[in-house]
Amino acid sequence: MEAELRHIYDSVIVRFGGELWIKRPWTRKLYERRLVRNIKNVLKHYDIPYDQIVRRHGRLLLKTGSAVEVAQKLARIFGISSVSPALEVGSSRLEDVVDRSVFFAGHVLKEGNAFAVRCRRVGDHSYSSLDVCRVVGRRILEEFGEKRNLTVDLEGPDVRFGVEVRDDEAFIYSDVVEGVGGMPLGTQPKVAGLLSGGIDSAVACWLVMKRGCPLVPIYFDNTPYTDKSTTERALEVANVLFDWAVGFPGRIYVVAHGENLKEIIENCSRRLTCLLCKRMMYRVAERLAETVGAEGIVTGEAIGEQASQTLANLRVLNQAAQKYPIHRPLLGFDKAETERIARKIGTYETSSRKAKGCTAAPKKPATMATLEEVTQAEKKLEIEKMVEKSFHSSRTLSR
Repeated sequence: MEAELRHIYDSVIVRFGGELWIKRPWTRKLYERRLVRNIKNVLKHYDIPYDQIVRRHGRLLLKTGSAVEVAQKLARIFGISSVSPALEVGSSRLEDVVDRSVFFAGHVLKEGNAFAVRCRRVGDHSYSSLDVCRVVGRRILEEFGEKRNLTVDLEGPDVRFGVEVRDDEAFIYSDVVEGVGGMPLGTQPKVAGLLSGGIDSAVACWLVMKRGCPLVPIYFDNTPYTDKSTTERALEVANVLFDWAVGFPGRIYVVAHGENLKEIIENCSRRLTCLLCKRMMYRVAERLAETVGAEGIVTGEAIGEQASQTLANLRVLNQAAQKYPIHRPLLGFDKAETERIARKIGTYETSSRKAKGCTAAPKKPATMATLEEVTQAEKKLEIEKMVEKSFHSSRTLSR
């Protein structure tokens, strides 16, 4: 049955994310163009053939003989609310719509199925949407009702047929693949993301990508306080995120940070180690953000998730960033919410893999540090020299 359906599909209906509708016409047009470009990049990347992409109000229609595969790939593109493999009717005449619907139903409906018909219609026609539902439903019952013991159930059907009529075109489908929504990637400026490889940072980075921001991931290598297992995990997580950004550069910045930690441990109070470490990360990230033309820095911090993430400590951390805002998409999330998203986007398994934790973390970290005590501690460090050395130590790795 699945093989038969793959054979009869010849189109894919692409529905835009709802937020595109609140944009002004010119902005919406630009976003749609970006979305089309992203779709073409994905199809080219996976070497999936298609004939054309046609724009319609609130829709994109793809002509392809690989509709099922296309729908699966496009559901992972930001800015798409849902997709449906579909069969084109060839005209919008009611007789043609009914005939093709019956043909389609013959391939979809199984013994004992309950079904419903839904119609969405745009344009001027001699019939209403309700007419389509009634006539198509009646014809399906006449053709297959007794043979396959079919019933109509408008509330909870086993199969829901969709008929989409747009001016002189019509399409039939039975499957709606949920998309990720959001905004087309590339419609917003780039952001630098602090990617540790753990669950939180990966989800935070994905969330800003969903809002249209291309990501420039930065990984701080804490060797010898961590080892290659931590680095490998971060790089694998980055690759998962890159799969959500086909057509955009798949590069991650790796910064040597172990010497900074060594200086902090040897010269400053141990209870402040994590705060001083993160403040240093922010400073280096600002230099890299400036280099790549990013508009902000993204972290996976959430209120109270760790000792360094109390509101008091987050305020202290913020003061280290002078030129760029620190964005924290997970600020109000609890761990269960974050993990659900991680599973959905495919980073959870890799992020949960055992890796060496940072041995520089103190046993009793400060939870209510003040800016004054932190800045006093930093006077014992050559901050500018450390930032410069870390910045120039950075290397880029491409997938």
